[in-house]
Amino acid sequence: MDLTAKLHPLELRSTFIASSTLLDTRKTSLLPFSSPFSTIKPTKSSFKAPKPSSLSKSKLSRISSKLSSLAIETSDSEAKTTIDDIESLFSNSSSSQFDHKRANKQSNSGASSVSSGVRLENVSKSYKGVTLLKNVSWEVKKGEKVGLVGVNGAGKTTQLRIITGQEHPDSGNVIKAKENMKISFLSQEFEVSMSRTVKEEFLSAFKEEMEIAGKLEKVQKAIEMAVDDLDLMGRLLDEFDLLQRRAQAVDLDEVDVKISKLMPELGFSADDSDRLVASFSSGWQMRMSLGKILLQDPDLLLLDEPTNHLDLDTIEWLEAYLYKQDVPMVIISHDRAFLDQLCTKIVETDMGVARTYEGNYSNYVLAKAAWIEAQSAAWEKQQKEIEHTKDIINRLGSGANEGRASTAEKKLEKLQDEEQIEKPFIRKQMKIRFPERGRSGKSVVTMKNLEFGYGDNVLFCKANLTIQRGEKVAIIGPNGCGKSTLLKLIMGLEKPTSGEVILGEYNVLPNYFEQNQAEALDLNKTVLKTVEEVAEDWRIDDIKGLLGRCSFKSDMLDRKVSLLSGGEKARLAFCKFMVKPSTLLVLDEPTNHLDIPTKEMLEEAISEYSGTVITVSHDRYFVRQIVNRVIEVKDGYLQDYAGNYNYYLEKNLDARQRELEREEELDEKSPKLKAKSKMSKAEKEARKKQKMAAFQQAKAKSKGLKNAKRWS
Repeated sequence: MDLTAKLHPLELRSTFIASSTLLDTRKTSLLPFSSPFSTIKPTKSSFKAPKPSSLSKSKLSRISSKLSSLAIETSDSEAKTTIDDIESLFSNSSSSQFDHKRANKQSNSGASSVSSGVRLENVSKSYKGVTLLKNVSWEVKKGEKVGLVGVNGAGKTTQLRIITGQEHPDSGNVIKAKENMKISFLSQEFEVSMSRTVKEEFLSAFKEEMEIAGKLEKVQKAIEMAVDDLDLMGRLLDEFDLLQRRAQAVDLDEVDVKISKLMPELGFSADDSDRLVASFSSGWQMRMSLGKILLQDPDLLLLDEPTNHLDLDTIEWLEAYLYKQDVPMVIISHDRAFLDQLCTKIVETDMGVARTYEGNYSNYVLAKAAWIEAQSAAWEKQQKEIEHTKDIINRLGSGANEGRASTAEKKLEKLQDEEQIEKPFIRKQMKIRFPERGRSGKSVVTMKNLEFGYGDNVLFCKANLTIQRGEKVAIIGPNGCGKSTLLKLIMGLEKPTSGEVILGEYNVLPNYFEQNQAEALDLNKTVLKTVEEVAEDWRIDDIKGLLGRCSFKSDMLDRKVSLLSGGEKARLAFCKFMVKPSTLLVLDEPTNHLDIPTKEMLEEAISEYSGTVITVSHDRYFVRQIVNRVIEVKDGYLQDYAGNYNYYLEKNLDARQRELEREEELDEKSPKLKAKSKMSKAEKEARKKQKMAAFQQAKAKSKGLKNAKRWS
């Protein structure tokens, strides 16, 4: 091919390459840049064109001009590219392959907008002979947000791993809307690099695009070095053309536009682009992680405990942002308020069986109760019918009535085999109580003119607070405001810069649960021994029952703590906390790593605890259930709200406005769906009456069937 012909397509597509460096070829990290896809500025070249007879002077002049537009200034000290380096730049793929890829991308854009997500059909999975999932079937479609709920170990994460292909079912199928479905995963451990800038972190979502950009830069440098070798020059120009076709196929020129559009939506300003990721809190790092996922334009979004370690403001932001997204979502979360705000359906996995309930979490609770009631009534009715049929067989087993007995036997066989109604499994809710050591004095905690900070970061300035016996106090505020530090000051683990923190003199016995409680466990002790040594007046069977409730099976009781996972250590620390006698509970994020039934067990235990409770928690549902006073940490001061969480929302105008906006969005989505936790007393009474009426109606129906049977 004529060199001029090879240069011709290059001239048409050269706007993909930046004058500023996208990737430093000598480093693995990305470099910041302002406008990655501007046109190359012409620079002087030392290129001397050969003089083949077939090329006119005008053609040679045009070649020289075009090569000048590709040249990049390099210093004399820069190492020369070797032959091997140049050979490594050539691809094995043809340009038509990428044209085809671009065509496919354009033709698939319409199909994606009508995607029905993913469907599990009769999926079963066993481990070491133990059935974890049994004929599980459910689906998520565009616009739906499915909440996966169930106790720890029920198989929720396994279902996500089956969807992503990380695990394979023993039987059943996973049906996806399209073959090359993009599935993105947002876990509680946000995947960000602390050494990158915010812009570089978002760019890392475009792995293929950045690879192409880096290779284009290398080919440019190779072209400059190959000006005396026309054959090599031609091959490099072909490669450059091929790379540009790849760039078109992946919309390389749209990368910067997408990032610039998304950053303000996530709350980042233009000035944040060059700030290091490490300078942001975990909540903002979660936004970066979510942003990288959304930049990949996923067809399905999976979220595993996304609210863990986030403060209330960030959780509320995440709810609002996800609510507006149309991509199908599957959410594993033990945050009931989060599930209430987002989910359009709930899939519960219990004893290997999955059932789907339409609506949010509060609707699921009511619908499940109604299902259990109806299923129990049907099961009891069938059992009575089976007993009645057996009685007929026994009475008519011989003689003239043998024919009737044979008919009854066939009926019994049909009832027991073909029409057997499954008895609903009702998980036994274990009741526990915090052991109390008498009664404390009236004054439990007193703070006077408290000042404390780390260096220039002042957390508390002349703060005053008094907590009395029997109060259940929630301390709330954004991450980094000093909530956990306040608990450490109460426990004497930190000393105030000035002022004082005083524990009551009479019988104030604190029991402290801190976020990193698991790190203080003795790694050489067994699971059972760890709890048993601090338990007073607890029977060994009760201790085992508590451990079982927290997902420690019998074969794990003699396991060394050193062999436990991070989540298992956290649950073990929680069990140890539950059995220690006290008159004051101090809890720092106690619901992390707990499933919903265990949270409910904890809520009930705290409600019946007659001592004093001070807790830091981002779990709004949990806070609503247990506290009668709220302390907000804000700008170094303690704002006191002498009422429960709803009272705090009423008095705090900003928080109340956010709550009202979320309720309005929820009502717009489905007027019937409203979280029980946000209902007024009148609404709760009305819901209670509706449930009672439904129960009476079901009871009357059951009685009618019984009478009909009696006369048949």
